[in-house]
Amino acid sequence: MLARGALAVGLAVVAALPVAAQTSAAERYPITREQRQIATQVASAGVPLSALAPGAPDRYTVKSGDTLWGVSGIYLTSPWRWPELWGMNRAQIRNPHLIYPGQTLLLLKGDGRAQLQLAKGELSGGPGGLVRLSPQVRDTGDGSSIAIPSIPNNQIEPFLSQPLVVSADDMNRYPRVVATPESRVYLGSGDLAYARGISDDAVENYHVFRPATPLFDPDDTAHKAPIAYEAHFLGSAQVVRRGEITTLRVTDSKEEIGTGDRLVPITREPLVHYVPHQPDRALDGRVVSIYTGLEHAGTQSIVTLNRGSRDGLEVGHVLALLQTGATVRDPTVAAKEYIKLPDERIGEMFVFRVFDTISYALILRTTDSVKVGDRFTSPNDPVAQVVDSGPAAPAMPVAAAAH
Repeated sequence: MLARGALAVGLAVVAALPVAAQTSAAERYPITREQRQIATQVASAGVPLSALAPGAPDRYTVKSGDTLWGVSGIYLTSPWRWPELWGMNRAQIRNPHLIYPGQTLLLLKGDGRAQLQLAKGELSGGPGGLVRLSPQVRDTGDGSSIAIPSIPNNQIEPFLSQPLVVSADDMNRYPRVVATPESRVYLGSGDLAYARGISDDAVENYHVFRPATPLFDPDDTAHKAPIAYEAHFLGSAQVVRRGEITTLRVTDSKEEIGTGDRLVPITREPLVHYVPHQPDRALDGRVVSIYTGLEHAGTQSIVTLNRGSRDGLEVGHVLALLQTGATVRDPTVAAKEYIKLPDERIGEMFVFRVFDTISYALILRTTDSVKVGDRFTSPNDPVAQVVDSGPAAPAMPVAAAAH
């Protein structure tokens, strides 16, 4: 079942193509009887002992600053299998109320399987004072009432109030900067700006964006069919005097602001704490851009993917990153024959924002730099498995040089 609600994150954003009419997730993505049976089995079985990380502790007390991904890495070799260790069913995967600072987790083993439960006294119920972890709300009146997040919030919070993906037509409908004091070319923090097109008196604060630039699939080398448009965030501004020409003051600027830049009302959506989990269908896609504009990305970087809700991606999905294998000449043959080396897995990333045709992901771990064009798949896809020993997978002949 896909997280249809993921598309609601960032209401000021419009996808590159129109989103279909809202329907319930159950109507659009029904769960089959077989899927429900599998979920029930997982919820009662836990994970095999072989899935536990070396040195997984029998007890762990959750502390402030922990994340679900971090704690899952303490217990599992595959952190995206966290819901199985908890014994959560498919519907519970998306509930943000999971575990809290101060709670003690107990790892129980038996019959070749492992489950995680809360220590006696943490919650009522269950044999021997133990209870399988399950979503619920509690209010203790202090900081411990806030569930630990899935991933480091500070890395993605700016992206929840800064729309990134728009269509070219919609971007043109937003108010725009038309002039600057003393005909200055660019503005910075504290400067005044003059805008047209502001008609909503209830909105006082705006984000400023450079008009959208197209994003292309890496395979579209001719750049004929954009899959989306990405607007570049410049800063923020506040209305100081309304009129046919509205005066605003730039409250902060990451880059210089100038005539023609667009004003988008600031909206902030709540940060949803989705449990990291792997996709339940085959996925294969590419990195289409790195948000910093650099050529390479590393851990904690934001990347744009060429797959979205239409392809089965949802908020919370963990994906395996694969470095594209190089094309090299085979020196063992007389002819100038070139081969493509296998793609190699170099890390994982967490999808936190989804549109129709593209998504944004936070790189959680990488052993090498990530670049535009690198692949991603489901973590359990055979092509994503790390080769620990033995001969490498055979290379694939791709072409023979003509000279």
